[in-house]
Amino acid sequence: MESWQLRFDTLEALRLSSKGRLSYCSHWQEDEAALEGCVAPVELSPYCGWVLDSLSGQLAQEIAPSGTSTPKQSTPLPKRASAEKVPPGSHQSSSPPSSTEPSETKESDHLSLLEMNQEVVPAVLSSKVAKVEGCIRMYEEIHRLKAKERLRQRQEEQEQMVRAAYAQASEQLKRFDELRELKRHQEFQELQEVMEKSSKEAQGQQEKLKEEHRHRAKILNLKLREAEQQRQRQEELERLRKEEGQERLRRLYSIQEELLQLNQQIDPNYRHKDLPRIDLSAYSNRGNQICGLVSGLIRTTSERGFPTQADVASTERALQEMRGLISSMQQEIAAALEEKKRKDEEEKKQKQKELEKKEQMKSQTPASAQQSGEKQQKEGLQVKTEESIMQWYQQLQDAAQQCVAAFSEIGNCKGNTEVKKIKTNLQKAATIPVSQISSISGSKLREVFDKINNLLSGKPVQTEGQSVSVTQHPQGLEFVCYKLAEKFVKHGEGEVSFHHESAFPIAVVLSGIWELHPRVGDIFLAHLHKKCPYSVPFYPARKEGTSVEEYQRMLGYEVHDSKVEEQDHFLKRMSGMIRLYAAIIQLRWPYGNKQGAHPHGLSYGWRWLAQMLNLEPLADVTAMLLLDFLEVCGNALMKQYGIQFWKTMFFIQKSYIPRIEAVTSSGQMGCLSRLKNFVQKCLRAEEIPLPKGILTPSFWRT
Repeated sequence: MESWQLRFDTLEALRLSSKGRLSYCSHWQEDEAALEGCVAPVELSPYCGWVLDSLSGQLAQEIAPSGTSTPKQSTPLPKRASAEKVPPGSHQSSSPPSSTEPSETKESDHLSLLEMNQEVVPAVLSSKVAKVEGCIRMYEEIHRLKAKERLRQRQEEQEQMVRAAYAQASEQLKRFDELRELKRHQEFQELQEVMEKSSKEAQGQQEKLKEEHRHRAKILNLKLREAEQQRQRQEELERLRKEEGQERLRRLYSIQEELLQLNQQIDPNYRHKDLPRIDLSAYSNRGNQICGLVSGLIRTTSERGFPTQADVASTERALQEMRGLISSMQQEIAAALEEKKRKDEEEKKQKQKELEKKEQMKSQTPASAQQSGEKQQKEGLQVKTEESIMQWYQQLQDAAQQCVAAFSEIGNCKGNTEVKKIKTNLQKAATIPVSQISSISGSKLREVFDKINNLLSGKPVQTEGQSVSVTQHPQGLEFVCYKLAEKFVKHGEGEVSFHHESAFPIAVVLSGIWELHPRVGDIFLAHLHKKCPYSVPFYPARKEGTSVEEYQRMLGYEVHDSKVEEQDHFLKRMSGMIRLYAAIIQLRWPYGNKQGAHPHGLSYGWRWLAQMLNLEPLADVTAMLLLDFLEVCGNALMKQYGIQFWKTMFFIQKSYIPRIEAVTSSGQMGCLSRLKNFVQKCLRAEEIPLPKGILTPSFWRT
């Protein structure tokens, strides 16, 4: 028990030593570096002798006082015995370390360790300590030899395993190479077979494709020949169709030319020189309508290609109607001429009798007749307008009244909601395009003209998102003509009076509408004459019983609540309407029928100027009207009438302007001064300048 106890004490002391506290790897056999310690010779620590001496001395001191032996006590070993177990260098190591040994810090650590060991480890005999140490060395040696043997065996096993693995790998590599070579050879054989098979199939497919190609080529050649034949047939049909269309178009043009020639036969007889009282306006209006319809039909067919047989039939019917119209007019004129011839014979007899009476009276009173002739020649001016002009004026007013009566149902539709709606839409469709007339571009002006023309032709037009047509009501066309003419006059007295240049775009549109729809022009003149009697020209006379306000309205003044408008405003309105009238008589719609005569051309302007100079002048009004008319229309009259116009200008300067001065007060000389300056400049330069705002040919390309 004591030996076993001593061993345990020794092992405990070793465990508590510095090496005993080191951690060891349990898998050290797998690490070749760990086996290097087994090869080195076994050595004891240099402190072993010193430790054993200390333990022996302490054990002897504990045993001496007691004088008895216990299981934990043993006899001390002589130093010599201990020295035999310790290597020769251990005696020097048992003494306290010198300055050449480890540092003082390390010594203090060992001393503290030895002190702990002295408390724990019991005193043992030095012989047993040596025995234990020998056993430890023997155990370590045996363990080292076993480990070395195991390592050698393990190395041999590993070498055998490596050789076996290498041999196996070599065999597998050989088998793999053989297998790969076999597979490569098989794949090559298969690829060769596939290529041969594919080549055979490709050759067969190529033969099939060649056969199909030859078959398709035959079919395509047949189709191409059929297509070429079809194209030739279509070209032949198209050529025949074009020839027929051109023939029909030439037929339309010939019909149109004949219609225009027949229509020109009506225009000279519009006011027959031998029959001033006969009214042929209905024939002229219908003739213009027929010409307008044919012109529109030709324009429509030319836009879509060639006319159809139905178009030719329509124009032929129009031609037959025009021929019937001419025949009826000639019959009426012939009847009127017969009647007039009979009346002339009666008047001739009556005049012969009166002439005989006058000869008798002339012989009795020669002096008084001579004085009367001299007075008339001296004055040379009239107070009233010529009777023929007044008859024309009255006919226009009657036509306007007939037009109002013709749409009485639409005019008085307070209870009928449907008719009232139609009336509102028609009025908007007639007046809105007129308000859109401007000199911005020719294309915009043409759009406005087309809207108005389509409306008057019975075609539907769009107004505020609704489709409107004059065919929606039997009286729709009369209503639209009246409202359209009224709107043109209002535009003249409003827009033109403030912007003089706006007279030309308004006038050119109205001129084109007038040419296609003469009734609009007649009603326009009726409105213009009523608003501005100086456009006839005539000065309304105050009849007995007529109030002052009514007479002011007859003169063209606006009267509201018994208040007459100011003179400046009145003159502006009159100026705007005269400028519009002067622009109308010299302008024509550029896209209309240029072969026909102007519906109200320069001859009417020349008549107006001559009649105006034959009337007694009015203060402020006459000078302004003459100046506005000559500024707008003077250049056109100069080109048309030449020397006659310059004679008229000279007459205005020498004779008529002094008459205007005689009736003009000092506060109303503004218009007269401008007229005198204008006439003087024109006579000096022998040229009338073009009016400002005239529409040039380049305008219609915008």
